[in-house]
Amino acid sequence: MEQIPLSYFLLLSALLFSIGIAIIIVKRNTIVVLMGIELMLNAANINLIAFSRNDTDLQGQSLSMFVMVVAAAEAVVVLSIILLAFKHFKSINLDSFSEMKNII
Repeated sequence: MEQIPLSYFLLLSALLFSIGIAIIIVKRNTIVVLMGIELMLNAANINLIAFSRNDTDLQGQSLSMFVMVVAAAEAVVVLSIILLAFKHFKSINLDSFSEMKNII
């Protein structure tokens, strides 16, 4: 059975990372921006797994597991902050959060 070339994985990773950056730049909804960040983290995981596939050590795969744990913790913290901000501002639009400068 033939293996998929490394360049395909790198191309997929670059595409996912680019989509994630485009989402962060274009969208104003905080949950959609969070999904863009998750796409970027998944692109980094694809790179780690693709490069560790050719290596005998499992360092890339173990680092990928660490990135997934950090992404899950980041999602929990950010979603809790979004819930508190929604309770205060009645919106999850990023532009409405700029009013927090005047509060503090």
